[in-house]
Amino acid sequence: MKKKKRISYFIYWIVRSLVWLFYPKVRTEGTENIPDEPVIFVGNHTQMNGPIMAQLYFPGRRCIWCIGEMMEWKEVPAYAFKDFWSFKPKWTHWFYRILSFLITPLSVLIFNNADTIPVYHDGRLKDTFRKSVDALEEGSSLVIFPEQNVRYNHIIYDFQEGFVDVARLYHRRTGREAAFVPVYLAPALKKIIFGKPVRYDASAPPKNERDRISSYLKNEITEMAESLPRHRVVPYRNIPKKDYPWNREE
Repeated sequence: MKKKKRISYFIYWIVRSLVWLFYPKVRTEGTENIPDEPVIFVGNHTQMNGPIMAQLYFPGRRCIWCIGEMMEWKEVPAYAFKDFWSFKPKWTHWFYRILSFLITPLSVLIFNNADTIPVYHDGRLKDTFRKSVDALEEGSSLVIFPEQNVRYNHIIYDFQEGFVDVARLYHRRTGREAAFVPVYLAPALKKIIFGKPVRYDASAPPKNERDRISSYLKNEITEMAESLPRHRVVPYRNIPKKDYPWNREE
């Protein structure tokens, strides 16, 4: 078993090295906004670009939230088709169903060897939060892309707000109030922009904090995007590139 894991990790590093070699080099801006402590980075997913940029270019130690189904052999095909390609024209579904099976080995290899924490939406969610708090306590930041398939504005899709509860559990264990750092990823500009953080308030009701922090992060990401030179925004949803929105009007 250990030999298999070593081989799997070796193959992963080959794949990672190839991605680093061929993926466009990215610059980071706003790193001075990141507190000198483990933080929770929250950004726009930008399809496959978010996880790649986070793994290759985010500063410091970090663990990236990854959908748990993309890490399981039996669950990848159904999840991948539903989340990535189910809205494609029906006559193309046969192709994407096959593709969802073909990507399974690569998905399992990458996401089980990268710096990830599996995210579930069932009873296993408690493990997601436990591992997340463990990571923060051990000095690793978290990277979360919480968008869902509901449009918020022309820059991002709406957030699933449950991720904010990591800070509540972190405070319960350590007494510290975690900082959330907004991140705008702009593949078209080859940039990652880190915005000004917002800190969790443990004295406020948890629901209020979910609403407050999610709203702040979405609005900050939007403002950062609109402040940049005009460019195409890579949306959460996998749509044709010709339909990618602009960050702002001319």
